[in-house]
Amino acid sequence: MSGILLTKDTGKILGPVVKLLGYIMEGIFFVIDKIGIPNIGLAIILFTIVIYLLLMPLTIKQQKYSKLSAKMNPELQAIQKKYKDKKDNDSMMAMNMETKAVYAKYGVSPSGSCVQLLIQMPILLALYRVIYNIPAYVGQVKAAFFPLVDKLIDQPGSTDFIRSFSNAGMYAKQFENENFTGGVISYVQNTFVDVLNKASSAEWLSLKEQFSSLATDVDQTVMMLDRYNNFLGLSMSNSPSFTFREARTSGSVTMMIAAFIIPVLAAVTQWINVKLMPQQEMNSDNEQQNTMMQSMKTMNMVMPVMSAVFCYTLPAGMGLYWVAGAVVRSIQQIVINKHIDKMDLDEVIEKNAEKAKKKMEKANAQAQQMAAYANMNTKKAGLASKASTQTLSKEEKEELVKKSTEYYSKNAKPGSMMAKANMVREYNEKKSK
Repeated sequence: MSGILLTKDTGKILGPVVKLLGYIMEGIFFVIDKIGIPNIGLAIILFTIVIYLLLMPLTIKQQKYSKLSAKMNPELQAIQKKYKDKKDNDSMMAMNMETKAVYAKYGVSPSGSCVQLLIQMPILLALYRVIYNIPAYVGQVKAAFFPLVDKLIDQPGSTDFIRSFSNAGMYAKQFENENFTGGVISYVQNTFVDVLNKASSAEWLSLKEQFSSLATDVDQTVMMLDRYNNFLGLSMSNSPSFTFREARTSGSVTMMIAAFIIPVLAAVTQWINVKLMPQQEMNSDNEQQNTMMQSMKTMNMVMPVMSAVFCYTLPAGMGLYWVAGAVVRSIQQIVINKHIDKMDLDEVIEKNAEKAKKKMEKANAQAQQMAAYANMNTKKAGLASKASTQTLSKEEKEELVKKSTEYYSKNAKPGSMMAKANMVREYNEKKSK
């Protein structure tokens, strides 16, 4: 993750997306706070649902593309087989034309699936930025760290003490930044909140012991953060691995088991999600495609395990988002599959073919119109030139040639062929006289 987490993302690509999603998260937290349940875990679940609903049109397009691709693949493979051993230029051009015709017939683009992924990728990356650092985007959660942070900044040695926390290393650049060393108050506040937001229970206790005058403020801050972060007995700011270590130290078997709930749910929901996704059948005629599909199958088997590992090491809030996202995607997949299964793909293909035909006719008509316009202008220019020469009498033409010759004779450059020709002409004229 970026070193500066509390300071909102200012990247040219992700920055605006993160900012927009941050507003959505803050709005959700504001609403649930008004109804008396200001909880980060609940906010993450609602946030995930809202985002995936917004992405629903793109998801439907992507699944529709997959269905149409599966239906048109035999035609594409037939074209590839037809030109398999033909490498000459005419054959390659013919293959490209026939391939384009098939894509046009089914109304899809060769890069259609990639475009959908490219649109979704910045959004998904931005989601992680928001969820990973809630205080940066939800003002009410950030406010829970005050007035403790302001008082702590004024305490001698507080910076060195905060830098000794286990997660402070990821903010090293912030502590060395000129805004921090120069005492820019908002930057210093953000840095302290960043570190405290990832502090363990033991580190909060050590903070209370080190600065005993701030004991009351520390207790109030911890109480408020527990209210926001606690979801079904788990702190959304702590990772399951950290929860397990603390539970083992304290001997709490219940918390040790609870620490594995989110990672296990992440693996199970990811597995269900993979199973619901449309799967393409193997084709014995296309070895390259079969190899790629086998790789995808292996990756689908590994993904649930990877999900469990990530959710065990990342903050529980991220794991909850992962689980909620997989559940929402699974529900979406069921709905989308039913919707697409009800579609008459032959009718869709027929409509797409008709659209492609009209588009081609329109393009041809525009090309013919442009060609006709260009020919008309050429003919007009030719007729104008011809008419201008035909309207002149013999005497007028001779006069025009004479004036043109005189002009070039007078303006001939010294040493040029025209200048030498003028000298010969003048000599002959003098001699004849």
